[in-house]
Amino acid sequence: MGGLQPWHWVIVIAVFVLLFGAKKLPDAARSLGKSMRIFKSEIKEMQSESKAEEAAPAKPITSERVETPAPEQQSPDRHTA
Repeated sequence: MGGLQPWHWVIVIAVFVLLFGAKKLPDAARSLGKSMRIFKSEIKEMQSESKAEEAAPAKPITSERVETPAPEQQSPDRHTA
């Protein structure tokens, strides 16, 4: 009962044709297919990058912070006025 029957699909297709028009549907399907191909290629690239990172030994990150000498501490016997 959860699946769509063939006459349900006919109604859905008819609604799409009425809403978007017969001329725009092929362009919309083409752009959707192109977007899916780009999405799949990006996922494959991310997976290959993560596998490459796992295979490579971890390098320690070098700090870009410049070491500055600590400010001089005032002695307890020195009072400011």
